[in-house]
Amino acid sequence: MNSLLIGIIISLLLFVFQVRTNEEQYEIDPNGYIIFCLCMGRFGNQAEQFLGGLAFSKLINRILIVPPWRTYKNVPYSEWFQLESLLSYHRVIDAQDFMEQLAPRIWPQESRIGFCWLPADKSKKDCKMKDGNPFESFWNELHIDFIDTVAYQLNYDEYSIDQWNRLFPSVHYPVIALKGAPASFPMEARYRSLQQYMTWSENIINEVQQHQNNLFNNESYIGIHLRNDLDWERACSNAESYETRSYMASPQCLDLPSSSHTFVTHKICYPTDEEILLLLKNVILRTRIHNIYVATDKRPMIKEIEEHLSAQRVHVKHLDPWLPVIDVAMLAHADYFIGNCVSSFTSIVKRARDIQKLPSAFWGFSN
Repeated sequence: MNSLLIGIIISLLLFVFQVRTNEEQYEIDPNGYIIFCLCMGRFGNQAEQFLGGLAFSKLINRILIVPPWRTYKNVPYSEWFQLESLLSYHRVIDAQDFMEQLAPRIWPQESRIGFCWLPADKSKKDCKMKDGNPFESFWNELHIDFIDTVAYQLNYDEYSIDQWNRLFPSVHYPVIALKGAPASFPMEARYRSLQQYMTWSENIINEVQQHQNNLFNNESYIGIHLRNDLDWERACSNAESYETRSYMASPQCLDLPSSSHTFVTHKICYPTDEEILLLLKNVILRTRIHNIYVATDKRPMIKEIEEHLSAQRVHVKHLDPWLPVIDVAMLAHADYFIGNCVSSFTSIVKRARDIQKLPSAFWGFSN
């Protein structure tokens, strides 16, 4: 047998072995799969929607096809967080891996159906999976088109699981592709602890450590989150008129046993500079930490903080990274954190810190 023939045989054997390995690694789950678009808001909102969707995928006992984060493009989940950590809670598969390894076998192009929640009085034609931004880009970047759609009016709780399984059995619907996340906003309090399964990726941790060294020489620092752009000021202008405990992400602080506030106030939603500086000074005097990291959507208040706290000789730093997740990670790893109760950006920081039992506070609360 000549060397050329031997080489061909070896190549064929390796190919067969690789195919078998892939098939074993990506064994088809008879319970089916579920995927949804993280298409509501920016990273803070998406994180809340993701955790709610993760919980629902476990309730319905379908493997979660982990969707990418949405910026100006799809960002694979694993770029920011470890996919493997989710397996401690439920069965998952990366969206790209699913599309490459399993979709051709169980969800070919000619059988892809989209699912939209619609009120009963809406017609099927209103179920448009790829209508508008970011829906169209989200599905297109995963190379997913839909041949048909299904409208539903089911809830995303344990009381609706039988209805989901009866109406959409996995034998006929191996993949449930939802237009939006199967989760409420703000997120349900019982799902906040799921943050423990969102472990930072090695790339994010390495970048955080570099910033901690470059900015503060690895010394302790206080992280603060300021929401002071014009759109936020407008959003907070009528907050008190609603007389509600659930204004955007506000349940994260108003539902705490220690909270003495009944409703969202303007002071909680949009604190004045004076209120910010007063609370920050109190924290610095108590913790004796003089390094401050600022994350903000508009105005970092560096000059105001340095002038007001000149006697404390503070060092104020602001990165303004192009990826907001870097700010989240920097705040999550601070020695102390002060955030905005109404902001979902603050809420992901707070949840991450609660898992690590790190101290946090909110503007508008005495401390």
